[in-house]
Amino acid sequence: MPRPRPASNSVSAPVKRALSPEPAQEDPTRPSRQSKRLKSSPRGSKVTPKKSQFFSPHSPSTASEPESEIEAEASGYEDEDASASALSSPAPGTDASEESEEYVSSADEDGRTRKKQWRKGGGRGGGGMSAKKKNDVSTNGMKNAIVQGGEELWRPGVKSHLAPGEEIFVKLPKARGDGGVAYKEGIIHPNTMAFLGDLKSNNEREWLKVHDADYRQSKKDFDAFVEKMTEKLTEIDETIPELPPKDLTFRIYRDIRFSSDPTPYKTHFSAAWSRTGRKGPYAAYYLQISPGGSFVGGGLWCPEAAPLAAMRHAIDRKSHRLKTVLMEPSMRKEFLGGIPKDEKKAVGAFCDHNRENALKTKPKGYDAENPNIALLRLRNYTLGRKLKDEEVVGDKAPERIAHLMGVLMPFIYPTREIDTGLTPRAPAAKITYLNSVVMPDPDEGSESEDSGQGEE
Repeated sequence: MPRPRPASNSVSAPVKRALSPEPAQEDPTRPSRQSKRLKSSPRGSKVTPKKSQFFSPHSPSTASEPESEIEAEASGYEDEDASASALSSPAPGTDASEESEEYVSSADEDGRTRKKQWRKGGGRGGGGMSAKKKNDVSTNGMKNAIVQGGEELWRPGVKSHLAPGEEIFVKLPKARGDGGVAYKEGIIHPNTMAFLGDLKSNNEREWLKVHDADYRQSKKDFDAFVEKMTEKLTEIDETIPELPPKDLTFRIYRDIRFSSDPTPYKTHFSAAWSRTGRKGPYAAYYLQISPGGSFVGGGLWCPEAAPLAAMRHAIDRKSHRLKTVLMEPSMRKEFLGGIPKDEKKAVGAFCDHNRENALKTKPKGYDAENPNIALLRLRNYTLGRKLKDEEVVGDKAPERIAHLMGVLMPFIYPTREIDTGLTPRAPAAKITYLNSVVMPDPDEGSESEDSGQGEE
């Protein structure tokens, strides 16, 4: 029978670790986790704000340190260069291979890869620029410099070297003088044409920024002319509303997103008048001015599919309406080159004017033997003529342009029939014919279709 174990008089209690009254001191023999590169770096050492009495005045370690943090910051790039050179050289008592290994291990601890960047002349880090690059910058700056009157107005990359609080005020260039010809309301000034000519030779954004005063003066002159032409056109064509110039004029900026021509600006001013201004589905009157390239005309330019189909349907059924418009004496004189009274020549001149994007073959749904196949192939239905500079500039320009636009609009009114006893005729205007086809009024749709000489 086993003998029972004798009971112990001592009770086991959990052993508590006594707290040391003094903080644990680090074992000097144990290696530190801090790399030797950071230990030897002056960036890792804290600058003492003020000299302590415990430091010896003859200590070599404090002789090169500044007295305060302000002095350390005032040293500028010298401290950065010194620290960079200290980082690039190994610590005393350490060979180069050991220092390189410590540098890589420090980069691994930070979790990112660091690369040493060296520049010619010693030291590590950016901020330096080679002499070749500086010369390239200065050369490009001289190429882009803008000079006016022998003075350099602007050049990229120029530093002013101003002290804090100092400013430079550059006088903005003023618009050119009137040259002895006073500006008149509603009359194109010669300076407007001169500006457009200069813009054609200097079609750049930097040039227009310098000559912004000339641009604003010319644009204001053209807007006044458009406003006067609107007053005259509303007296001739009652369907044209009185709209402000901003709804009639086109912007000077070009859309170069899908263009092979990188020039940013148009070299002309232009405007269009219709029942809805410069935009809309109606046929419009068009005016464009530029030195040697002024133009006046009207019609449908690149209409959409529905208006184009309506035009072809009207030409196929009642081509005599369009031919009657083309045979008008004023139309043949002003817009068809003064051709004689010949229907085939009138149609040929009209088709030649709109041949730019005409179809090469017959349109869908029409026979190639159609007698009006030349008119059916067209995709533009416009008339226009060039203007000389003398017809645009001067006091007689508004009357001349208004007369040409009057040829493109209805000039046979019922009041004229009553006053003069003239026999009513077919509409003798291109604009009226086009709008009656593509955008007829509700009360004029059936009447316009039934008017004329009947089916062909």
